[in-house]
Amino acid sequence: MRSSATDREKLALDMRVTARHLFEHALAEASIDRAFQRHVECDRSVLRICEDLHDLDSYNRVLVISLGKAAQAMVNSLEMQAGNRFEGIVANSVDPVSQARGFRYFRGGHPMPNQDSIRAAEAMLKSLIAQNSSSLVIFLLSGGGSSIAEKPIDDEISLQDLIATYRVLVLSGATIAEINAIRKHLSAIKGGRLAAAGSGAQQVSLLVSDVPDSTPDALASGPTMPDSTSVTDCYAIAEKYGMLDQFPDSIRELFQQHALDETPKPGDVVFHRSRWWTLLSNSSLLEAAQAQAQCNGFNVIVDNTCDDWDFIRAADYLLGRLRQLRTKSERVCLISGGEVTVKVEENAGTGGRNQQFALACARKISGDAITVLSAGTDGIDGNSSAAGAIVDGSTLERALARGLDPDVHLTGFNAYPFFQSLGDAITTGPTGNNLRDLRILLAY
Repeated sequence: MRSSATDREKLALDMRVTARHLFEHALAEASIDRAFQRHVECDRSVLRICEDLHDLDSYNRVLVISLGKAAQAMVNSLEMQAGNRFEGIVANSVDPVSQARGFRYFRGGHPMPNQDSIRAAEAMLKSLIAQNSSSLVIFLLSGGGSSIAEKPIDDEISLQDLIATYRVLVLSGATIAEINAIRKHLSAIKGGRLAAAGSGAQQVSLLVSDVPDSTPDALASGPTMPDSTSVTDCYAIAEKYGMLDQFPDSIRELFQQHALDETPKPGDVVFHRSRWWTLLSNSSLLEAAQAQAQCNGFNVIVDNTCDDWDFIRAADYLLGRLRQLRTKSERVCLISGGEVTVKVEENAGTGGRNQQFALACARKISGDAITVLSAGTDGIDGNSSAAGAIVDGSTLERALARGLDPDVHLTGFNAYPFFQSLGDAITTGPTGNNLRDLRILLAY
């Protein structure tokens, strides 16, 4: 029996290593550098972006605006492919290790905007208004941009009111698409309004997307794209989640008076010289993980059904699906992309949706030959320093032996200390990329 138990422990350890390797491999394969190498090149001043060609010598000015968690990485990759011939604005959530020549840098806030977020948005609007038909504007957009650059649609809305509104939205339990619908209509740059400011120029947007593939205009709240949402949606979302009483007065009045202005929609003249290309998305990540898992001998299934579901409902669904698949195959890998939702209560601890999801799985798989990894591709899960966490059939037993109560940590939204104590937090540091989350479930 001792030999059998040892074999099970070794297999479980191997599966934990395998799950981490699958995540790390997917991150590497879906890197920004590799995406730019595939889709962007410049030869004799002719810039190819996917299927489009731009003769850079034909423009009086080329302006680059890079916005989001991957802002610096995207600028670096653009220059690697096309040379350091550009100028523009970079709005990121961290200080870059080095700055590209010709660019102005802003360290915007995330997940809440800060004063630099306002300055970045104002600088972008000022630069775009100065462009004309002889200009080319290259937008580099990535996740996190909604808060990293922001300017309220009404000057009566203070930064403090804006932060309070963002907090209500983030903690409401609403999906990212619903949150961004409201952000768009409260912003001077979102929902296509950044493109409108520079509508005289030729525009091309390169997207590293952390939103569902079906709603690309939700990325960074769609500053350069036609808006698929409406003011009517905003009023319905606020009512659905009981946001109105929580909004600061300046925002509540706009909703109560139905005074929100509509954003530019598909077919609007401001987009007649605009193009958009998705270089990376959550699908890129899933494809890389799937291919590697198949190489490792797993029967692989990709299931994104639970995108935007509550984390407990998602855990029940995915584990149920995994166990069903396990009856038909000895080695099963279930891959799931997108994001789960967590409605965070007041006085919450440290953690994020990925660690919350993993912790919800821990009790459900106790004693089973199952491993679950859940992590964010930006390397930051919620308000913690981890990207996510990993659990298996031994997690509950090991936790109880250390005096850790998983239920207390789960209900207290305090998953990070739990996983940090066990050595099961996944820590990558900020990755400079953002392609939503990856969940890997292994049964063996």
